[in-house]
Amino acid sequence: MDYHIYGVPRLKWIKIFFLTAVFCLSTHAHASALPRKPSSSSNSPQINSNSVLVALLDSRYTELAELVEKALLLPTLEDAVGKHNITIFAPRNEALERDLDPEFKRFLLEPGNLRSLQTLLLFHIIPNRIGSGEWPGGLAGDPTHGTLSNDRLSLASKGSGVKSVDLAAVVHPDAIVRPDGVIHGIERLLIPLSVEEDFNRRRSLRSISAVLPEGAPEVDPRTHRLKKVLPVPAGAPPVLPIYDAMAPGPSLAPAPAPGPGGPRGHFDGESQVKDFIQTLLHYGGYNEMADILVNLTSLATEMGRLVSEGYVLTVLAPNDEAMAKLTTDQLSEPGAPEQIMYYHLVPEYQTEESMYNAVRRFGKVRYDTLRLPHKVVAQEADGSVKFGEGDGSAYLFDPDIYTDGRISVQGIDGVLFPPEEKESKPETKTSRAAKVVSKSRRGKLMEVACRMLGAFGQDSRFTTCQ
Repeated sequence: MDYHIYGVPRLKWIKIFFLTAVFCLSTHAHASALPRKPSSSSNSPQINSNSVLVALLDSRYTELAELVEKALLLPTLEDAVGKHNITIFAPRNEALERDLDPEFKRFLLEPGNLRSLQTLLLFHIIPNRIGSGEWPGGLAGDPTHGTLSNDRLSLASKGSGVKSVDLAAVVHPDAIVRPDGVIHGIERLLIPLSVEEDFNRRRSLRSISAVLPEGAPEVDPRTHRLKKVLPVPAGAPPVLPIYDAMAPGPSLAPAPAPGPGGPRGHFDGESQVKDFIQTLLHYGGYNEMADILVNLTSLATEMGRLVSEGYVLTVLAPNDEAMAKLTTDQLSEPGAPEQIMYYHLVPEYQTEESMYNAVRRFGKVRYDTLRLPHKVVAQEADGSVKFGEGDGSAYLFDPDIYTDGRISVQGIDGVLFPPEEKESKPETKTSRAAKVVSKSRRGKLMEVACRMLGAFGQDSRFTTCQ
């Protein structure tokens, strides 16, 4: 009885306890050896000190690392490294300091061109690991690889063993090798086509805005024929008034000013009008104005033609809140949208500063509009510029939305209408009073004539005078 209670059961329990402890220790050691999954609280992957990104920031490619930080691309690159290995083509510092065009570098560092800078840098990164030993050889059928900017890069290797990436030669293959990526040093900066087109577009707009208009031919208003073209000094405004350019004579239309068809081809009014309409859409709050210019009317085409012929325009653009107050009766009449918009187009180039200085100096200023013969009145009010008078006035709400030297867009908070022509009621009253006076004067003259005839003894013949 005692043997079964104190002998064998005790040995069995000791053996079971020993085996259980060994199993728990082995399980804990195996679990600690497995890689831990990232915690759900952190969305971005953890980058260790041996990462290729840390190596890039601490490498000799300081100019590239500085651009990556300015472009705010570190979170994007951390996500890319967490998903797959990457290959970075790093231009040498001299290519970004001395060899790069200063105007292009200034363009990249402008705050408004952050997307272009990001596209440029992501063009140098391939979401795949390509070492120097995996480089494709031969010039025919070079494979292309997709980059993080959704563009393609072609890798090639010449017979002399020189490796190249597009137009740049690889000067330091496998410059930095890490478990999650590799960095190759290249001799020059790689520029994608989209960034190059954006830079050329901005540069062309800047050059267009710096060119002063050339004179237009003059039309004889009597014969509607072109006068003898005289040399026009540089910077002179068009000789032909803008109204004649809009509505030419019935017999002969005026020849266009030296614009795109001229020898220099400075002005591209269509692209400038498209640019300012896109600026209105991106600015926000002026969608109705853009819709009227493009869809409801042909004013965008007319404005582009005028700018191409050398003229300048200032657009007083009502915002969406002001356009929403227009009634159906105001827009239902034929040509009503065009007439409304014509009253908001000033054939001058005015900015907020120029208009405010004018109204501060002269009080009220009347600007010509394309809606003849009406003019829009501007005056200073509450530290800003106020257009119109009375209830139909509007304030300068968003100044200088778009200014390129040819077209100026100024946002206002109301729709302007020309003052209505007053009826000539006082003139009618005056004419009636004049008639009464003339009748009384006529009676006096007849009375005097009858008296004179009576004095000469002719009373019997002129009895009607009595």
